[in-house]
Amino acid sequence: MRKSLFLLSIIAAISVVAAEAPAAQAAFQTPEQVAIPDNFASSFESGSTGQTVLNGEKFQFQTEVSRLMNIVINSLYKTPEIFLRELISNGSDALDKIRFQSLTDASAMESNPNLNVTIAVDKKTRIITITDTGIGMTKEDLQKNLGTIAKSGTSEFIETMSGDKADMDLIGKFGVGFYSVFLVADKVRVTSKNNNDDQHIWESTAVDDFTIAKDPAGNTLGRGTQIAIHLKEDQDQYLEDVRIKELVGKYSEFINFPIYLRSEKTKTVEKEVKSDKEDDSEEAVVEEAKEKPETITVSYLDDELMNSNKPIWVRDPKTITPEEYDQFYTVLTREASAKPMAFSHFKAEGDVEFKAIMYIPEKAPKNLFQRTETHEKNVKLYVKRVFITDDSTDFLPKWLAFLRVLVDAEDAPLNVSRETVQNNKSIKSISKHLVKKVFDLLKTLSQDEEKYAGFIKEFGTSLKLGSLEDKSNQKKISRLLRYHSSDSDKYTSLESYVSRMKKGQKDIFYATGSNVDEIKQSPFVESLLARNFEVLYMDDPVDEIVISELRGFESKAFKNVAKASLDLGEEEEGAETQKELETRFAPLLDWIHATLINDIEKVQVSRRLTTSPAALVASDFGWTANMERIMEGQAKQNQNEAMHAFMKNQKKILEINPGHPLIVGMLERAAKDPKAYETDTHFQEMAKVLYDITLVRSGYSLKESVKAFAGRVENMLRVNLGVDTSAEATFEAPKAESRDQAEIDAEIEQREDLLDADELKPGTMTTEELNRMLKEYTDSTNPSTGANAEKVDEVNVEEIMAQAEEELDSDDTKEPVHDEL
Repeated sequence: MRKSLFLLSIIAAISVVAAEAPAAQAAFQTPEQVAIPDNFASSFESGSTGQTVLNGEKFQFQTEVSRLMNIVINSLYKTPEIFLRELISNGSDALDKIRFQSLTDASAMESNPNLNVTIAVDKKTRIITITDTGIGMTKEDLQKNLGTIAKSGTSEFIETMSGDKADMDLIGKFGVGFYSVFLVADKVRVTSKNNNDDQHIWESTAVDDFTIAKDPAGNTLGRGTQIAIHLKEDQDQYLEDVRIKELVGKYSEFINFPIYLRSEKTKTVEKEVKSDKEDDSEEAVVEEAKEKPETITVSYLDDELMNSNKPIWVRDPKTITPEEYDQFYTVLTREASAKPMAFSHFKAEGDVEFKAIMYIPEKAPKNLFQRTETHEKNVKLYVKRVFITDDSTDFLPKWLAFLRVLVDAEDAPLNVSRETVQNNKSIKSISKHLVKKVFDLLKTLSQDEEKYAGFIKEFGTSLKLGSLEDKSNQKKISRLLRYHSSDSDKYTSLESYVSRMKKGQKDIFYATGSNVDEIKQSPFVESLLARNFEVLYMDDPVDEIVISELRGFESKAFKNVAKASLDLGEEEEGAETQKELETRFAPLLDWIHATLINDIEKVQVSRRLTTSPAALVASDFGWTANMERIMEGQAKQNQNEAMHAFMKNQKKILEINPGHPLIVGMLERAAKDPKAYETDTHFQEMAKVLYDITLVRSGYSLKESVKAFAGRVENMLRVNLGVDTSAEATFEAPKAESRDQAEIDAEIEQREDLLDADELKPGTMTTEELNRMLKEYTDSTNPSTGANAEKVDEVNVEEIMAQAEEELDSDDTKEPVHDEL
């Protein structure tokens, strides 16, 4: 006895392996047709007219089943198309059972060695048949499986669904797949043949009873089950082959057995001709060869395989080539030219065990960051290779919407309709494993600098958004971020930057802007680069917000070089020199501040400038030029307009470069008479122009109009050239002359003539004129080709009109046709 149990356990283990590889491949390699009884559809059709087709034993549905079917039909499923998925899944289970039985009983497969599912559509009778060559059902099985429900929390389920507070997402593990057929059918007949019984028929209209009878046609199936579905009047879409293929491709593409669609097709063949005379002469053979053979069109049944793609995730990753992974990616995305940048194939264990394949696309979707109302269906959940849903946002956080993931959970806790995962704990477990594998995949990818640079280019913004949304993984994400740097043309990580920091450097310096070239020309980085400090160039609009959230990296604070509190580590050493410069430039500082008092907070001598004359610096809590552009772009969505206006209108600090010749020249002018700025209009213009060009150079937009800025520059040019600032340009332009009334009237009269010619009214042309016009048109479009050309009959308009009047007056309902016209 123990030996028998041990042997059975080994056989069960072998069957699991067989289900994943060799047997499945063998099944796909035997595309032979399944026998579908010819008399089945016709007898079913006659039954639909009210005649009694099936004379057998009638049974009453259990009360629970009747109530269950009412729920299924009216409220359980989101969409009727689910019926095809459920019936194919049932057929797949039946095929698995006969295959497992054949491991211990070789004769089980003798009745039909092929394992497959075949779908056939008959548009005339409105019947869909789904046939599997599985284990089949005995009469007792038909009664038990299709007429009763096993006790597994069913009563509680019925009560929950029927109550006023029905919550379909709280239903336990229970399948009602077969009954989903009544979503689309008004009558169903199940014909089944088990090796241990005769072929029987089960039939029902989903009312309150069903009939079971021995099939009078005998054993037409050999073995297996055939479900014939008579569609409701409003379900014609399922009679189309295209729709069937679509649903099989969506839900059952990776079923372990071949699924065929049987359809009627036509082809042209040569008609066989039997000769009455026997003539073997060469002339007869040659003459027969010259004759074109007569062809006829014949109809035939063709079985088309609909699930040729293999579920590679069930295989050992070591046995799968990179080319196979790439090919499967095109199947998953439905994009023939799509290629993945990287992938991960793994098995997770825990609360929910599952296998998964995760892909990073080579290119980011064009609308990746424009999805507001809808979410990307980037995670496809399968259970035992049957598609369940891709309509959940809980498996991955939003910032990972670019991924393409397939999850196959063997024991996922689904709701009763098998359309969603009902257990939040299970979803969190799956999500946790997926996110962990994402970081593992990105860490591996980052070791290839070239590939990871491509990833950052496509999905770097997604990582940055992740650092804002996913606080629990913020540190992990920060290590994956990459930025341009003044130290290299390649991307650099924050970790690498910290490793290259200079002696005494406390902060991580960064500058923001629209693009790297603009940042390189910024006055804010001049002094840092001259001192050999490395600066990170951040050109993504979201960078400044991300850095403000990260605050620091490995105990090093981030420092925006465009803000006031920039510490270069030289404050103590250069404090005395700085004080001397402020004393020396005090007259100029006073002049500029007095002139620009409405535009700036203060003026100070700069430590950060080397080649630029001045720069506008934001306060530590104010908006930089880059942030101002970002917030301006969001102004329409900004609900707090007062706060937006306040931040935008905050005054900036004007820093001047004490070593720039322009600033030194302005200082000399101010030092001659420290109080003369009130009357020195030319200096005031210079200060305003300096402010305007500093605004632009620092990345801000002009506060005044472009015309005002251009006017100030023009005045300075006039002064430098000795041109009178009040002198106006001289020009002469000929005046355009008005048209006289006679010309206008002539044009109006001509236009009216054209309108009259276009609007030709009936009766305004004589018969002779119409005949002549038709003849001219005919001659111009069909010219004679010579003297022997055939004479064309003239069209007589009078005869045509007379004939038309006779037909209109006639009582004959025949529709008049005027070929002459």
